[in-house]
Amino acid sequence: MKKIFAIVFVVSLLSSSHTFGGTEGSEEIKTSSADYTVNECFEGTSRAIFAFNQGLDKAIFKPISKGYRMLPLGLRKGTSNFIGNLRSLLTFSNNILQGDFKRAGNTAGRFAINSTVGILGIFDPAAHFGLEKRDREDFGQTLGYWGSGSGCYFVLPILGPTTTRDAVGLVGNVFLDPVYHITHNSEVMDRSYSEHNYYYYRGTDSVDFRAKNIESFDSLEKNSMDLYASFKSLYLQDRNKKIANSDTIIDTQNDSDWEEIDSN
Repeated sequence: MKKIFAIVFVVSLLSSSHTFGGTEGSEEIKTSSADYTVNECFEGTSRAIFAFNQGLDKAIFKPISKGYRMLPLGLRKGTSNFIGNLRSLLTFSNNILQGDFKRAGNTAGRFAINSTVGILGIFDPAAHFGLEKRDREDFGQTLGYWGSGSGCYFVLPILGPTTTRDAVGLVGNVFLDPVYHITHNSEVMDRSYSEHNYYYYRGTDSVDFRAKNIESFDSLEKNSMDLYASFKSLYLQDRNKKIANSDTIIDTQNDSDWEEIDSN
């Protein structure tokens, strides 16, 4: 179990920039005063940790992401598609656990087509076959689907905003992610994969995601009277939307475009 929690910590570190991810125009977010609230534990401590995380982001994640943005667009797009194709395996596991076999079929079909015709997921021909990209699924969402309440909201060092349910979900993701098991426990097609390949995959995903986030994050920071409260509201709204598998536009406190808002 110590190894499990160490892995969760490292993966969450790599994924912390995913907590609020911007995009190059995938989903519109409109201004609203809508407020999603849950019980909050240790708000004063969470605000202090939030400020620490903001400083860490500006010192490390944002500069790395800006460097990544200097790569050719085609290379970044292919990398994003490849990583997203691997990440869909975790989504598929959670589709099954939620009993959503229609979405599971969509996820499996996209993975099969993009892994073959799309050259290991670098391209997305599945979209031309009517298999559109759906939101990511994780075990925290599955727990919510099963009826688990969000529990207490709090902010962790480096890991960022979470709830009791989503923190448990991070541990569950380790057990459910086929990519983790392929790189840690087995040989596939007579090839063995080292553990560091898993962290390359998660780290690249994190950098790619943060690179899409730069303008949206800056806009939110500039226009929010209380950045901590804005992040909290945006995070909780997005988690509720994903648990409900809603396709509606998220009402938030800014009008930037965002892709995904999660750290899983």
